[in-house]
Amino acid sequence: MILVKLINNGCSSPPEWAAIEVQGELESRHHSQLECQYIGDLFATIKDNAPILIIGHHILYGKMLTFEKPLAVMRKKGETEEYIVEAIVTKKLLFKDRPKPIIANAKKS
Repeated sequence: MILVKLINNGCSSPPEWAAIEVQGELESRHHSQLECQYIGDLFATIKDNAPILIIGHHILYGKMLTFEKPLAVMRKKGETEEYIVEAIVTKKLLFKDRPKPIIANAKKS
């Protein structure tokens, strides 16, 4: 077991984040890195707060799950053995079904 010292980042409590899990792979058309890139739009339904992810011309319907044990997002403080807790991940947005194509109705002249 490794023991580390956790340091409060100055806020009253760290922000709450959610993880996104998709089945399969996300690939860029140009085969470039996806880090810091726009991927798509994330929405939630009004009725049951179910997540919807739109990537390009595809839509994914998901569900929100709560982690049994929350995860901590930490950043190491310099060269010491101290870590700063940046956020707590308590929920997961799970998209396990295949994406469905979005087909727009073209106006006929």
